Amino acid sequence: MKKQNIYSFFCLIVCTLVMCTPGNLLAGDKKDMKGWGIDDPYNQFYNAGEVEKLKVVVIDIKEVVPLAGMSPGVALIVQEDGEDSFLVHLCPVWYKSSARIGIKKGDKIKLRGCFAEINDEEVFMAAKIKKKGKTLKVRLSSDGIPFWTMTPAQIQKELLDI
Repeated sequence: MKKQNIYSFFCLIVCTLVMCTPGNLLAGDKKDMKGWGIDDPYNQFYNAGEVEKLKVVVIDIKEVVPLAGMSPGVALIVQEDGEDSFLVHLCPVWYKSSARIGIKKGDKIKLRGCFAEINDEEVFMAAKIKKKGKTLKVRLSSDGIPFWTMTPAQIQKELLDI
């Protein structure tokens, strides 16, 4: 087998494995959204017209249920320049668990997303998190479409654009 054919075959295997991971199998599957779907009430809180960029320190990581009936989500408690701490919603646990987000207490991160009032509490709905040159994208900043509602091909395209 020629070197180029071996490389192409290897790329095909890697892409197939990435596309078949459990998190990607759930993406776009409406029956598994449990309140996190694109048309569900929770997603309507994201306002792409009011996207902000923040520099914060992670105080804690926890699971939250944003609205009654939703499956749990990963959230951060963060603090910006000595101000009061606030809650940051990232994504559903079934999409990416707290162990898989690559963030821990004490990390200095940059956030991109928007503030929303959910259940009488102001929270930050994250779209993108940057930490020391690494980026975690969970929504499109431009329109708020969550990655967990996208097809594997759409996710892969967006991740290549980091």
